[in-house]
Amino acid sequence: MGLRVYNTLSGNKEEFIPVEPGKVKMYVCGVTVYDHCHIGHARANVVFDVIYRYLGHLGLQVTYVRNYTDIDDKIINRANREGVTFDVISERFIKEFDRDMERLGLKLPTCQPRATEHIPEIISLVQTLIDKGFAYQAGGDVNFCVEKFDSYLKLSGRSLEDMQAGARIEVDERKRHPMDFALWKEAKPGEPFWESPWGKGRPGWHIECSAMSMKYLGTTFDIHGGGKDLIFPHHENEIAQSEAATGKPFVNYWLHNGFVNINSEKMSKSLGNFFTIKEVLDKYDNEVLRFFLLSAHYRSPIDFSDQNLSEAEAGLERIYKALAAVEEALGGAEFAGAALDAATLGEAERELFEKATTLVTRFHEAMDDDFNTALAIAHVFDLVRCVNRVLSETAEGKDRIGTLCALVKGEVAKIAGVLGVFSSEPVGFLERLKSRKAGNLDIAVEEIELLIAERTAARKAKDFKRSDEIRDQLAARNIVLLDSPQGTTWSVK
Repeated sequence: MGLRVYNTLSGNKEEFIPVEPGKVKMYVCGVTVYDHCHIGHARANVVFDVIYRYLGHLGLQVTYVRNYTDIDDKIINRANREGVTFDVISERFIKEFDRDMERLGLKLPTCQPRATEHIPEIISLVQTLIDKGFAYQAGGDVNFCVEKFDSYLKLSGRSLEDMQAGARIEVDERKRHPMDFALWKEAKPGEPFWESPWGKGRPGWHIECSAMSMKYLGTTFDIHGGGKDLIFPHHENEIAQSEAATGKPFVNYWLHNGFVNINSEKMSKSLGNFFTIKEVLDKYDNEVLRFFLLSAHYRSPIDFSDQNLSEAEAGLERIYKALAAVEEALGGAEFAGAALDAATLGEAERELFEKATTLVTRFHEAMDDDFNTALAIAHVFDLVRCVNRVLSETAEGKDRIGTLCALVKGEVAKIAGVLGVFSSEPVGFLERLKSRKAGNLDIAVEEIELLIAERTAARKAKDFKRSDEIRDQLAARNIVLLDSPQGTTWSVK
């Protein structure tokens, strides 16, 4: 049936048909660079990174633009507090943002424009809106007149009258309507400014995204994305000023990711439940955070808590343990070219063969249904269950098992690059995870290894009492031992 996406503008899932066949143009609102990014930013950027990857996976040529807002009241206020110029702040936090996104495994967008590098385009767009009667000068400001744009609020589905009646809006006598918004703001004493036909000033927040997106993607493009908090006023105002200027539809598909809650409460600095990406990645592996964010549908709210992160970590560890077992069964041998005779497969092996050979198809079905990563990951868990069953039940048929494991490895690799998880070398990932967990224990890794060596010697000497004592001693400190013909390994509970 092809890709279907939920369009905020229509409130329905729609078949995705690009403006230009074979090509997709996508704009996602970036961050205002005045502070460290929080996990809400992580969610939005991981979501649209996967959408970017999947569209490319489908063979589409994607132009992905994500901006930096590098001039804003918050940036200026922080610069004033620190006694530096605004660009010192913006440069610092652009670098911090880039570092966070790299740690999260994001692909670089096609283009990452900055507002301050597009002042001529912004001024030209504002002048067009004035010339067409949609904007007016008020002192050194230029405001957009919302009453002139008939379909204002069509994205959020709100009523201008109801909003005006219920809003707490600071009275500004220079505005013709209380909901009018700034396209250009007069510079206050000491503030950074650019010369314009209306005097010294700087862009309003909304106008920059219209100017930059239309410069790189054209007057009408395919996808505009961001968090649900941007629907009003930011995206609503982008539509108004863009369509007023061009007389054409601005964007065909509006995609918005859901909120991140903290322990079932809305994330807020005032509530003290505000976590930066850096803080979270100091505690959890970057792939664990990415896996957690993709384990819910992107439009649904997601509840961030230590318990939920730990559960995501355990789930990802389970998948990697299965992949490590697959690698061990392969033993470095090549089985990919071998044929499988269905008549020789047992029940568990036939189920594994079916799950592996249909994994990519089921993955596409999930992703084609509005990028349902939660369902896609559920299919991987389904495969893992079959892998574990086969490897635990089957003692014979090395070539047959090797061929099945090669199939599993190859099929998982085909979807790993889209999700940005499951791509690490399995043993290396598990060791990395174990080392991170061990850092939170009250026992050193060296002591664990010495006790395991002592236990191995005790078992050889048939001193099972001492062997059990050591196992219990480690279990009391959350260390789980796993015995196999190859020796004893350990993990953290």
